[in-house]
Amino acid sequence: MSSTKRDYYDVLGISRDADAAAIKRAYRKLAKKYHPDSNPGDKTAEQMFKDVNEAYDVLSDPKKKKLYDQFGHAAFDETAGYGQGAGAGAGGFGGFGGFGNGAGGAYRSGSFRSGDGTYHEFHFEGGDGDDIFGDLFGNMFGGKGRAGNAGFGGSGFHGFGGGNGFSGSGFSDRGNDLNAEVQITFDEAVHGCEKTITIQNPNQPGSRPQTLKVKIPAGIETGKSIRLAGKGMPGTGGGAAGDLLLKITVGEKPGWTRKGMDVYSDVEVPFTTAVFGGETLVHTLYGDVVCKIKAGTHSGTKIRLRGKGIVSLKDPSLHGDQYAVVRIQVPDDLSPEAKQKLKEFEDICRRDGRFHAA
Repeated sequence: MSSTKRDYYDVLGISRDADAAAIKRAYRKLAKKYHPDSNPGDKTAEQMFKDVNEAYDVLSDPKKKKLYDQFGHAAFDETAGYGQGAGAGAGGFGGFGGFGNGAGGAYRSGSFRSGDGTYHEFHFEGGDGDDIFGDLFGNMFGGKGRAGNAGFGGSGFHGFGGGNGFSGSGFSDRGNDLNAEVQITFDEAVHGCEKTITIQNPNQPGSRPQTLKVKIPAGIETGKSIRLAGKGMPGTGGGAAGDLLLKITVGEKPGWTRKGMDVYSDVEVPFTTAVFGGETLVHTLYGDVVCKIKAGTHSGTKIRLRGKGIVSLKDPSLHGDQYAVVRIQVPDDLSPEAKQKLKEFEDICRRDGRFHAA
């Protein structure tokens, strides 16, 4: 029996001088690790879970811990003569034992369990221990102590009462969070979307997958996460379920770059429009707009379109800006006449000093 039991401190993986906080931390970690909900069908884990709970039930109770530190498993072994013993029925007492004599009978100690399951340890120092025992036993069974005291009285006696027996400490803990990744397009990040995802309990590969519809808010960007409360791992012992964290990855869109709430895009402008000025069509995230091009516009010029950027995640009324970067179109299929005209234009510019030799 008690000789085959593992040391409670070893079960929890703690030292004998561990404080209450360390005992609780060790218990919570191991109880979560070996909980049957996380280890379905695993008999070894099931036994470990029982051992962990049994160890914590004793070591978390200061009174039971003191008994265990003094007598070991024998403190709670009905056959050992130290601890609780067999109950003597409702309202009775059972399991007296461990009465050891010190030098000349000066010191005696022991423990017992009353009928309601309460544990008691006691020590007698000095005086005639046998007389004190006579008083104690006499009063327990309807008699009267030699000194006329009812119950545990008299000098030289000190002890304490225990808890409510091994009913087991209730353990409940929140379930672990799950993590998953979701990829969306550039436009889906701009306008928001709804995605259908399928997740499965990683501890139960054969279990039925769960399908969820997730609303992706407009303005989200790569690296952000969406938390779905209660969609993670189930809790243990009635604890709340964990959450599902969806990490977002946004795809690229050719010709577009995002920087915070602002976006940058390219706009091609004909050579003649750049020279003489005019108008050009610019594509935005929310439709096309016509922009004016100043005469003499250079390639790389940025046209700012206020409010045409990304919506704020925190405030839907706020938008970033769009910057349309001018790329001048250089014609590559000129007719002989067009080439002649451009040559004349070049000569005039050189004569006026507008062109400089490279």
